[in-house]
Amino acid sequence: MPELPEVEVVRRGLADHLLGAQFESTEVLHPRANRGQEGSLSVLLDGAVITDIRRRGKYLWLNLGNGRTDGHADTALFVHLGMSGQMLVGEPGMVTSPHLRIRAGLTSATGARVELAFVDQRTFGRWLHTDTDAAGVPLPVTHIALDPLEPGFDAAATARKIRGRRSEIKRVLLDQTVVSGIGNIYADETLWAAGVKPMRRASALLQRDTVELLGEARTVMERALAAGGTSFDTLYVNVNGDSGYFSRSLNVYGQEGEPCPRCGTPIRRVTWTNRSTHYCPGCQTR
Repeated sequence: MPELPEVEVVRRGLADHLLGAQFESTEVLHPRANRGQEGSLSVLLDGAVITDIRRRGKYLWLNLGNGRTDGHADTALFVHLGMSGQMLVGEPGMVTSPHLRIRAGLTSATGARVELAFVDQRTFGRWLHTDTDAAGVPLPVTHIALDPLEPGFDAAATARKIRGRRSEIKRVLLDQTVVSGIGNIYADETLWAAGVKPMRRASALLQRDTVELLGEARTVMERALAAGGTSFDTLYVNVNGDSGYFSRSLNVYGQEGEPCPRCGTPIRRVTWTNRSTHYCPGCQTR
């Protein structure tokens, strides 16, 4: 699943093209891409205006107004990219992929006709029209914790929450109800940057070390964001279809057997919590 930097790249691209755009037509081409929806997505989105495009952790949504000032603006189009979801913006008919699952025709704020296409090879992602809370957060996301790049993120409070868990620190970093946006790639990179062994108990970390760890998470993801995210194949792309290139800068993830950039010890990979975990046994000792 794309992690925070990859989803933020998509969010920024959508914001560049679609803020103020109005839905004119929507076609669901595969039912799994709109699973759980009550009512017709086409009817629900008809005439809706995109008022904001937001993200929390790995989750993305388009806040909607109806353009008719009748007071029903507290809804959103929640987008879960799954393992391979792509949100592509272009001229109508531009996307011809056999994995096209949903397409929507919109009129942009400038009056141009554009198409928003949801392509998803593995069909784990979906669109869902949903109500929001008072802050405009879709109901499926309200249980998700703030992420390190989000305004209002409290590193000290999050560190205390992390230290209250007895699980291994990597497992806690992957818990989206504790801190969101960090997946397998950036957990490994963050722990390496902080010099913390992935299997260490979260409760054994000092408060200052845990705050430092969250600072490293922010730094790692900001660097990934600047590089357009991490792409290992053609499944993750931005709204223009371009891949990110942060994979060229990874220090431990996917680097099994390579010398650690910091101490030269070969990077080790272990299968743990049903995932591959990469770390340096030489310098990740905290």
